[in-house]
Amino acid sequence: MSPLRPDFVECWVFRLPVIGRPEVLLVRRAPHSIFPGLWQPVTGHLDPGERAPAAALREVAEEVGIGPAETEAFYDLDEVRLFYDEGPDAILAAAVFALRARPEAVLRLSADHDAMRWVALDEALEEVTWPSYPGTLHAIASHLVEPERARWFELDRSGRRLARPPRTGGPEGESGD
Repeated sequence: MSPLRPDFVECWVFRLPVIGRPEVLLVRRAPHSIFPGLWQPVTGHLDPGERAPAAALREVAEEVGIGPAETEAFYDLDEVRLFYDEGPDAILAAAVFALRARPEAVLRLSADHDAMRWVALDEALEEVTWPSYPGTLHAIASHLVEPERARWFELDRSGRRLARPPRTGGPEGESGD
């Protein structure tokens, strides 16, 4: 088991309108925050002892008001971002998740942001800044919009991958994978 634990989570909120193309929620950093004016997905730190999936769900609830009732599905994108942060002069890690919101979900913006908007995936590509973001947007479009493919990435609210059977037998509960 690797000792590397993420410092941050990144959670891309998207919806599938009844008619039309998938839309991604972008939030804009408030003037008093780090990177003021930056359009981005929901991001945040992990609390001590908090699992990464729980942190992603908590951050989405805190930053845009989406809870279990407004959620259709939650996904692990199998992506981890490593980036340099000049503050601690260190390489930090972020685990990347996605959440499919109900099309009718009513959002509530936190004080960390001063605007939010739903945009088509191609428009989101024009708005985002960090080089890793387009790859994630492409992953959402190619892996999470189609139900047969999306099921491999879906997590329950505790962070367990739904397509993976429970581990049984073998040393330390391993299933031989």
